[in-house]
Amino acid sequence: MRMRHALAAVAAAVSVAAVTTGPAQAAEYSSALKVKGVQYDAPGTDSNRCSGGNAKNEYLTIKNYSRTAKVNLKGYVVKDAAGNKYTFTANHTLEPGDYVKLRGGNGTNSDAGNVVYRQNCNFIWNNDKDTIYLIKPGGARADVHSYTKRANDADGNGYINYHG
Repeated sequence: MRMRHALAAVAAAVSVAAVTTGPAQAAEYSSALKVKGVQYDAPGTDSNRCSGGNAKNEYLTIKNYSRTAKVNLKGYVVKDAAGNKYTFTANHTLEPGDYVKLRGGNGTNSDAGNVVYRQNCNFIWNNDKDTIYLIKPGGARADVHSYTKRANDADGNGYINYHG
């Protein structure tokens, strides 16, 4: 009888270890803000020239999935696996169900147009694989997604949808 309990305890510990050491995915995080999708590979030939380049066509869509709460993006951080990051430094409040597109390149931020520019013409997302982190102002993870072009982009258009 003791052996059966000991084996059950070992099996439970292995199950917990497997769950906690696996890759972090969005299901682990309870946050109103989530990554709705990413255009990780901008259409056309990649060019990070600020004039005439296509960095603006690479974007991350962040959506407020709450039915009642407004969320201010100020202090939120978006980063990739290599540590490239963007911090929302200005107030940008998302109403319930609202979204914002965080675009590369230079441009004018617009609450009405639901767009924020990184004011940086370098691409942030790798075209083959990467990890997207959405971090709350206090440092906790709000959402995380890893992707590979082969596994997550079946139609090859450079866009991946995460939360409908």
